[in-house]
Amino acid sequence: MFSRSARRGTRRGRFYALAVLLGVGTLTISTPAQAADPYVDPLAEAAATPALSWSDCEDGFECGWARVPLNYHDPHGAQIDLATIRLPATDPARRIGTLFVNFGGPGPSGVDRLRERAHWPWLFSAELRARFDLVSWDPRGVARSAPAHCFATIEERTEYFATFPGTPTGPADEAEFFARSADIAERCGRTAGPILEHASTTNTARDLDLLRRAVGDAALTYHGISYGTQVGAVYANMFPGRVRAMALDGSLDFAGNVGGANLPLDTRQGVADAIAETFDAFLRDCAAAGTRCAFAAGDPKLKWIALAERARLAPIVVEGAPWTYGQIVAAAGSLARPDTYSELATLLQQLFDAGTGIPPAVTHDAVFEKEHPGNRIEAFYSIQCTDSAVPTDPAVYSRVGAAEDLRVPYFGRTAVFNATPCAFWPVHDTDRYTGPWNRETAAPILILNSRFDPATPLHGAYAGAGQLADARVVVVEGAGHSSMYVPSTCAERVKRDYLFSSRLPPEGLRCGIDRSPFS
Repeated sequence: MFSRSARRGTRRGRFYALAVLLGVGTLTISTPAQAADPYVDPLAEAAATPALSWSDCEDGFECGWARVPLNYHDPHGAQIDLATIRLPATDPARRIGTLFVNFGGPGPSGVDRLRERAHWPWLFSAELRARFDLVSWDPRGVARSAPAHCFATIEERTEYFATFPGTPTGPADEAEFFARSADIAERCGRTAGPILEHASTTNTARDLDLLRRAVGDAALTYHGISYGTQVGAVYANMFPGRVRAMALDGSLDFAGNVGGANLPLDTRQGVADAIAETFDAFLRDCAAAGTRCAFAAGDPKLKWIALAERARLAPIVVEGAPWTYGQIVAAAGSLARPDTYSELATLLQQLFDAGTGIPPAVTHDAVFEKEHPGNRIEAFYSIQCTDSAVPTDPAVYSRVGAAEDLRVPYFGRTAVFNATPCAFWPVHDTDRYTGPWNRETAAPILILNSRFDPATPLHGAYAGAGQLADARVVVVEGAGHSSMYVPSTCAERVKRDYLFSSRLPPEGLRCGIDRSPFS
């Protein structure tokens, strides 16, 4: 049970479910949030509201800068500028307000992602864009907003990460990986500057409240995706009476994300199990697709085991390029976007054929998500290492890595070593948020999560919902990371109606996906 709103009228629940099934809308009335908890973060209250002005930045978007304190304990001291972007509502007469969007990471530019994704209809329908201004921003430490830079030039950065070792596949690889993880932590501590001491999600939540004030909204309407759900949960507990509506999509276990230093971050979040379960779903969908999936012939599960075990012995060469065991496992675990599953299947079949001596019949490079990285790697560590307690002894990672390799074959070690630089991180923000998580919010919170999500497992979404005072989970019956990448007209409609009305859908609602990855 994840909501005190669960039993509000079975007749309304049946009508809502029927409306979703038939594709018709329910009554949507914008209702102002009522103060539910008197708590308000005092440091943000002491800061001045930014003077945010917008100017045209092409394709219907408007851009601006918001000046906020570097250190909220000194609100009138050093300031930083946050890059912001807005797509105005297309029906101003029916406009409800501003929908703030954090696309996750942490690390990618919110400005760039809104520009790229604002017109994805399964994420932001025309109906949703009619009623809200869409606003995103580069959070502090990211891209244009006081970025954490650990290298003097882009060329130095590119060369450095081009030689950064992959996930250790065994004890022999671990010493170099630990040394390089310590090195990137030391570089960032030496060169990134004062932003490292103020990069926590706590301060991003404070920034978000100042942005809300700057656009003139009395309460916050918010859509957080992946790490953006952590931003939302922190905001909801720092400013509980100011939540008008909050949709969290691909949700973290919020308490687990910050605490539990006896295990590596992604291990305690269950990411290895999530990757394995999503990969199994990929193989099942591939087999069901038949000739539409290049890896479907025979038994895909047995073929994968044969391929992986063959690669343990020696790299497999395809078109003159050697693929190591670690690279193949990393490719197989790249399951966030189901629109890449066909390319992944083609790659696996090429590797399988080459590994068994059969010349590959098709040549095709696997297409995975590629974005200009900006400073996203440094920003990821600057924020995540501040927020999350992790083991600081390399021996813990070695021990857990060996155990997870046995418990979750092929994918167990990936989750162990993902955030290893955090073990050596030299700077910390004393404001990092560790709870409480259950302050009563002015409106209930909607959580969406894929059944098979390789980055934010469903059990973590239920755990996060249970930590909040009033939240409900809607499961999207597909594979992939969040509804950003798993198109579901049903999920978008559920989210849209909730954001319009601040009312949760009926408990137990499930949403189908619009198409198979191999359509």
